[in-house]
Amino acid sequence: MDAFVAVAEAAAELAGQVIRPLFRSGLLVEAKGDASPVTEADRAAERAIRALLAERLPQHGVWGEEYGPDRADAEYLWVLDPIDGTRAFVTGRPLFGTLIALLHRGRPVLGLIDQPVTGERWLGLTGHPTRFRSPFGGVARCRPCATLAEAELSCTSPDMFEPADRPGFERLRAAARRVTWGGDCYAYGLAALGLVDVICESTMKPWDWAAVVPVVEGAGGRVTDWAGQPLTLASRGQVLAVGDPRLLPAAVAHLQAPG
Repeated sequence: MDAFVAVAEAAAELAGQVIRPLFRSGLLVEAKGDASPVTEADRAAERAIRALLAERLPQHGVWGEEYGPDRADAEYLWVLDPIDGTRAFVTGRPLFGTLIALLHRGRPVLGLIDQPVTGERWLGLTGHPTRFRSPFGGVARCRPCATLAEAELSCTSPDMFEPADRPGFERLRAAARRVTWGGDCYAYGLAALGLVDVICESTMKPWDWAAVVPVVEGAGGRVTDWAGQPLTLASRGQVLAVGDPRLLPAAVAHLQAPG
């Protein structure tokens, strides 16, 4: 895996070179909420990553948010989201990130969350402790949290839920200590640092969740669907992450309760 880690980190560096100049830039401010410059940053970053992968690992497949799948049936598949958290990026909040994942036969085995502005990076590898690099220090380790009543719950937006999913989320929200909104992929990094206990989201695509699985689980947590099952490329997009695995049965029970 060392060669794959080197490629993932090189890809994150390339994406950061594209993204950083636009963050809080005049071009972005003048767009007044128009996503076009962000879209171009997304696309340029994904093109740079794809070119690197084609050069270094031509036998691997690639599936990115902007340009779709290429050889998605390959044994090794890279899954990319150059800017996860577009709304945060557009409004100048450093809560977005670049997501780079490697799947082996459909299972995430490497995940990288890179925040190119703050210089924070989480790297997860199946079977290994998550690595965290930051100018602020810190260690990737989920914290103990025995009950939902003690848990900090995070979700990107209340608008992300389909009508059928909302009752389950509201039950979980009522059981938690409190909810914080707006985290995107950064919230999963915070869970890996022991600052968030539960993340519950829906309508997620593979490029939204693939990278966060090894990061959170390498720090001691769990990432599943709402039924507590491992996420796959065929999953519905319901994502549940817990820092303390003891929270998983109770969280699933709230999400799956009838009515």
